[in-house]
Amino acid sequence: MIGVAVAVALQYGVDEKIVVFSTLILGIFTQVFAGFGALIAMIPIIGPILIKVVTIPFFWMINALGHGVSIVAIKKGYTNELVKSRVLTIALLIGIVLGYIMGNLIPLQ
Repeated sequence: MIGVAVAVALQYGVDEKIVVFSTLILGIFTQVFAGFGALIAMIPIIGPILIKVVTIPFFWMINALGHGVSIVAIKKGYTNELVKSRVLTIALLIGIVLGYIMGNLIPLQ
């Protein structure tokens, strides 16, 4: 995801120093949040609950944003592209679930 953003920024002529700086800042912030999340999750009993309380609404917001974009795309006439992307997403999710199940059924020695 970051690689695509860097490629697009360089394609549109954004200064390389700005791209490097923003990538560095984004990387630091994501590592900081992941570290804080790991520290909070290590607190017995209450830690995992706190992490769920913080992260579940975030994913709900992303899901709601996806539905909003889908509604706008349908109104603008992009139904074929939307159906193709939904089918691809469902196929990817089914593949992940099947891989998880097979990974648990077939033990590695």
